Amino acid sequence: MASQNSTPHDGYCDPPRADWAAFRRLMPVARRWVYLDHAAIGPLPEPARAVLADWVEDASANGGAHWPDWNRGVEACRIEAARLFGCKPDEIALLGNTAQGLNLVAEGFPWQPGDNVVTLADEFPTNQYPWMNLTDRGVEVRRLPTEGGRVDGGRLARAVDSRTRVLAISWISYLSGWRYDVDELAALAHRHGAMLVLDAIQGLGVFPLDVAQTPVDVVAAGGYKWMLGPEGVGICYVRREHLDRLRPMGLGWHSVVHAQDFSRIELDLRREAARYEGGSANIPGMIALGKSLKLLNDYGAAALSARVVELTDLACRRLREAGAVVVTDRQPGHESGIVLFEMPGRDSEELARHCLDRRIILRPRGGRLRISPHAYNNEEDIDRLVEAIA
Repeated sequence: MASQNSTPHDGYCDPPRADWAAFRRLMPVARRWVYLDHAAIGPLPEPARAVLADWVEDASANGGAHWPDWNRGVEACRIEAARLFGCKPDEIALLGNTAQGLNLVAEGFPWQPGDNVVTLADEFPTNQYPWMNLTDRGVEVRRLPTEGGRVDGGRLARAVDSRTRVLAISWISYLSGWRYDVDELAALAHRHGAMLVLDAIQGLGVFPLDVAQTPVDVVAAGGYKWMLGPEGVGICYVRREHLDRLRPMGLGWHSVVHAQDFSRIELDLRREAARYEGGSANIPGMIALGKSLKLLNDYGAAALSARVVELTDLACRRLREAGAVVVTDRQPGHESGIVLFEMPGRDSEELARHCLDRRIILRPRGGRLRISPHAYNNEEDIDRLVEAIA
């Protein structure tokens, strides 16, 4: 994967030698908070903050005089997104959020009555409503129950059949932290001629996903969690072979080959995933996301994921020592940056407020507490968390 081979300093491909203190210095949030809530909203790194501030100054002082420069920043974001996936930039659509990416398939696929979609009953709503919206077109939505935060492999295999057109699943469960094996999911879907559509918002940015090796069909992810971008921007990977299969929705001036020739009105769609982008973009958000993606790509997914697993393993050990019950299943190969735990006899909402008073940000979820540290967090952050909840 390209991002794992790009190293601004010696050692970023070797997790023990990566300079995490340097990463931390680029995160202004770490000066004030123990921030353990990247599964909800990630803070902006300094390069993203700075470029946003520059854009605001430029836009207010000069209007659109420097729009071509801004557009080059947008395309730089596309290049960094492609670097993240190990794909070509023409397979990347820059969108507003995860939902837009999932709806590219839900609304663009050539459905026939009797087709079905297989998903999970505890998926985040964004990965349920687009498929449920198809039922009035005769599409069956099979929402499989989960146990212990994950679906039984046999149950999933039995649910996918010859009329399954899409297997839609989150790479990492926001409720449990379980990370699915994307290669296995792709093999299951393709065995039946279905597409694998992956909601990757809880993993993309820290865990490697090389689409040259793992034949996922569509990947959608908002950029404001682990990718450390602002809200309102996201990326969507569409495997090139599906471009003509997914009918573009929400067409705009940006969808055609001659995008900036407004006098030429011909529906000549672009031959790349940008055909799905429609009208004007969230330019400042995409420029900022590009800066965050470059930071992450320069460290590399191999180093980032190893660091995140190291920190969450440490948190699990320390929490258990403090009397917590760790609910997340941490089987090797299925760990993520998300850990859910309980403190017996304590209310999770009350504990979250208690931590907030001590400048520790985590998230109550379903009667439990959820932490989600990033690679710039450190052992002291975990110590402060344990001290606060104990």
